Amino acid sequence: MQVDYIVIGAGSAGCIVAERLSQSGRYSVLLLETGGGLHNPWISVPAGFGATYYHPKYNYMYYSEKQVNMNNRQLYVPRGKGLGGSGSINAMIYVRGARRDFDDWAKAGNPGWAYNQVLPYFKQLEQHPQGETDYRGAHGPIGITPMATNAHPICQNFLQATQETGLPQNSDFNGQHFEGAGIYDTNIRAGKRESSYTAYLKPSLKRRNLSLWTHAKVNRLMLQDCQVKGVEVVHQGQAKQVSVAKEVVLCAGAVANPQLLETSGIGQQSRLQKIGIKCLLDLPGVGENLQDHLCASFYYRANRRTLNDDFGSLSGKIQAGLQYALGRKGPLSLSVNQAGGFFRGSDSEEHANIQMYFNPLSYEIPTNPNAKLTPLPYSGYLIAVNACRPTSRGSVHINHAMPNNAPQIDFNFLSTEHDRQESIQAGNLVRKIAQAPSLQTMTLGEEKPASQVNNNDEMLQYFQREGNSIYHLSGTCAMGPDKQINVVDENLLVHGLAGLRIADASIFPNITSGNTNAPTMMVALKAADLILADND
Repeated sequence: MQVDYIVIGAGSAGCIVAERLSQSGRYSVLLLETGGGLHNPWISVPAGFGATYYHPKYNYMYYSEKQVNMNNRQLYVPRGKGLGGSGSINAMIYVRGARRDFDDWAKAGNPGWAYNQVLPYFKQLEQHPQGETDYRGAHGPIGITPMATNAHPICQNFLQATQETGLPQNSDFNGQHFEGAGIYDTNIRAGKRESSYTAYLKPSLKRRNLSLWTHAKVNRLMLQDCQVKGVEVVHQGQAKQVSVAKEVVLCAGAVANPQLLETSGIGQQSRLQKIGIKCLLDLPGVGENLQDHLCASFYYRANRRTLNDDFGSLSGKIQAGLQYALGRKGPLSLSVNQAGGFFRGSDSEEHANIQMYFNPLSYEIPTNPNAKLTPLPYSGYLIAVNACRPTSRGSVHINHAMPNNAPQIDFNFLSTEHDRQESIQAGNLVRKIAQAPSLQTMTLGEEKPASQVNNNDEMLQYFQREGNSIYHLSGTCAMGPDKQINVVDENLLVHGLAGLRIADASIFPNITSGNTNAPTMMVALKAADLILADND
């Protein structure tokens, strides 16, 4: 079997790439997805993301290596499995990132990726209710819901507290300004989750030139004379080879991309030889440069009703369920990450370097995969916080030649003094805002860390003891001109190979300053244009 294009991974990027390449009808496109369809109704319910947090049908449920700077803990690493990928199990916060994030991509040797050059792709993605502006798009497939009008009332207490703390306000993190406190936008349409699967791929599946194989595990790329000729795939239990006339586009994510490259003989020669894989292309950057946002949460007991009361009692559940069933309204129709913003952790910072989430719901992540994510048994809220641009770098590598083995994920969190100091900044900023009058009037006390943290040393220890990934893995196939450290060039072509591009968060040279789903979709749109420009 031969097709013009093979796209590997039907996640946030792959769904868009497959739709765009098949749009003209001129090319045959095969989209391969290891997981299956979305049969759990909670996936479409915005507040229902907890139902897939430990669900092996929709989640790879990886764990990291022991983190030496995090009390030797293994951290949970959920990754989306099935149509829509992680875009079908995330919290739907729609943040592009700061202007300087993308300008830094261009400065790193990637012409064409500066903010002003990627902004048209962001606008092309979205359908924003405020209409077309210099910064927002009105006609794209991804429906955007600003939560400002429907956020829980206590979010206003948070915003007022930031004002009292002297922090700027921001009505649109994706507009002209990035810094400030506000209410997040979400990729939600009419009370239902919107993903690249629902917005791009699903409507295009009727095209005769687009084929989708689910339960299709790609084991290896087929190489010949430094050119990718196709893939070896197990589809519904049958081993198959599919050849490609034009290109293979790898969109399997920051974990699966280096895993597939290394099992195919593409990576650092000495590493591959140690595990018995013949190196076909020595590319040392494969699997290096892993970046993520390290987050810690602060828990507060409230003297008024919060979402803990709505989701934690039978009567509250019934009321929320009726609101949603009758009109896609109420707390189930929104993300639980509602207010927040981007702030400078100290007056000496040149840019906003701290991201914050104010949740009118407090819950702790269960460590037992058989347990459910449930609200804490009191009226409460939490404030989660992370640094925007950490300097620690980790890795993702295979440790076995078998393609079905889980890879080794090492975040290497808090390995730099810069990151340790920013964690202290982040925690202290949460405490400063929480002490402002507008939050104090509704707060009975800090439940955690409370008396455990009384100084900077103890604040750092709290991050080491309680901090976790916020699931923004990126950078493991970084874009750049140096084939000794980078994996793809500015056109997303793999260095030293013909016929293979990578197009998802794994190509980020540096992590963006916010949530990564929106920039991942932007990369996919730009990638499709690059591919078509080279092949039309």
